[in-house]
Amino acid sequence: MPQKPPYTITEKAADYLAKIVETVTRLEFGTDFKRDIKLHRKNRVRTIYSSLAIEGNTLTLDEVTAVIEGKVVAGKQAEIKEVKNAYEAYDQIMAFNPYAIKDFLKAHKLMTQGLVTESGRFRSGDVGVFSGDVAVHIGARPQFVPQLMEDLFAWAKTSELHPVLKSAILHYEIETIHPFEDGNGRIGRLWQTLLLAKWNAIFAWVPMESVVYKNRSGYYRAIEEARKVNDSGVFIEFTLGAIYEVIAEQTKHQVKHEVKHKVELTDTQLAVLNALQNNVLSRKEIFAIIEVAGDSRAFKRHIEPLLTQGFIEMTVPDKPNSRMQKYKLTAKGKKTKSR
Repeated sequence: MPQKPPYTITEKAADYLAKIVETVTRLEFGTDFKRDIKLHRKNRVRTIYSSLAIEGNTLTLDEVTAVIEGKVVAGKQAEIKEVKNAYEAYDQIMAFNPYAIKDFLKAHKLMTQGLVTESGRFRSGDVGVFSGDVAVHIGARPQFVPQLMEDLFAWAKTSELHPVLKSAILHYEIETIHPFEDGNGRIGRLWQTLLLAKWNAIFAWVPMESVVYKNRSGYYRAIEEARKVNDSGVFIEFTLGAIYEVIAEQTKHQVKHEVKHKVELTDTQLAVLNALQNNVLSRKEIFAIIEVAGDSRAFKRHIEPLLTQGFIEMTVPDKPNSRMQKYKLTAKGKKTKSR
């Protein structure tokens, strides 16, 4: 039986967990968040910007957005590389097994390739976190790191603890073991997001890191206080508070967005819905059926609002511009009757 890491689930943490479960359910089933592809992309950029900024990357949110969009940005090449690497790592997040060491190392390689010597490998030397010349934390001795990580993942895989709580504990333990030469903070936050997303896929698009960045002093303080007492309880409280804050923010924003942008469907939009009854069609096929010239302006006018409002959805949502892209009705779209 794998040894359990030291942690305490406080009343405050338990309260946060209950609120998280309730709010996630509301976000998933009471809003169009799952289908809001534009918001997903925006949140992914916020995630990457925030996680890198916590570690000192100086690129602005607009610059990070530009890098991800493939534009030329005047900045430090290492910082630009960090953005590209982080985008690649988060883009593959749902393919990782959160309890597989090989995936953990692969994620680190994606996150740090071209930036650190031991990318994708556990460190071979000692490492510490310093405040000036003072050592704030010294990671585990390198010869013990592989076994410590194996033990941690073995515990997490068999533990019946709620995934939200488990994600916080793994995040903390990764920071404590400090398994890599560099990139421990980035990989710890990525791995917490991974565990959350395996519990509920909407977390792949929830920018928890943005709240951590906003309160990074509290983040570091929670880690330090947990280390002093050798119990991750205070860190669990902090990170669950961050999760609750960001999903509550997403839910509130989504409801406001839907009220603001609720519009009466046009005859052409209703024709699109009729064309998709029992059909899965490409953009070209839709416009051919409704007999409208299918240029980009027509797409924005007639199809994009149906996506935003959740009447239709993409068959390849992660790649909106894919040549294989087709569209189909959602449950909401199927309920809509033509005039």
